[in-house]
Amino acid sequence: SVANGDLDYSTINYEIGHQEFFENAGGTKKMERVGVINPDGMQGYQIDKKTADKYNITNLEQFKDPKIAKLFDTDGNGKANLIGCDPGWFCEIVIDHHLKAYGLEDTVEHTRGQYIVLLADVMTRYKQGESVLYYAYNPHWISTVLKPDQDVIWLEVPFTSLPESQKNITEKGTSVDGKNLGFAVDRQRIFANKKFLAANPVAKRWFELVQIPAEDINIESLKIKEGESSPEDIRRHAKEWVEKNQELFDSWVEEAKKAGGDSI
Repeated sequence: SVANGDLDYSTINYEIGHQEFFENAGGTKKMERVGVINPDGMQGYQIDKKTADKYNITNLEQFKDPKIAKLFDTDGNGKANLIGCDPGWFCEIVIDHHLKAYGLEDTVEHTRGQYIVLLADVMTRYKQGESVLYYAYNPHWISTVLKPDQDVIWLEVPFTSLPESQKNITEKGTSVDGKNLGFAVDRQRIFANKKFLAANPVAKRWFELVQIPAEDINIESLKIKEGESSPEDIRRHAKEWVEKNQELFDSWVEEAKKAGGDSI
């Protein structure tokens, strides 16, 4: 839609994870990535801390052990159910790649479907005291509900192995705070139609300046998930965020205006 001009811009673009989709939609001939909304996008596998501590589970490779895998079996076939993501998302491709690369296909199965529905099941089982294993990414509301290092832990992977389109990414590019999470650490960026940017230099400069902390994105994501999702709700949330960050917001506005020259 952005490439065709039906939309002027979108804030939902992960530089590495969405590269293939970006190229397929026309790439830099039609669109341009601008600014960095959030520089610390991370993905990986999480399990509940209670099970992790009890069985000393820290690495996905440990799921080769049928006894460990069985702890996370939800359908009775003896394999761990790894809750994945929507069919068609790039994470689906990476998860399937990991199961093969790490020799886990005999003990772990990838449960895929609508991510928000899958997470609802994860939360239900967690509240019931059951073991959970799931794919997670941040920013996302799940990190506000099941807090890393408090309710859940990130699992490490034995080594970096990614699909062909990301084969050049090294362990450094998949590690956070010394932990190799197996997925590329990514930046959330705005991508916009090039004609729109050329006609709106103030908007382009604004896009370059805006950054929102992951914690704030997570809080907003949770509000939307809990039903505050109408356009009026979103606008109210935005106004509240601006009021809390007024000085920073005003500095963005003043800086962006300079890009308009005498036209503003």
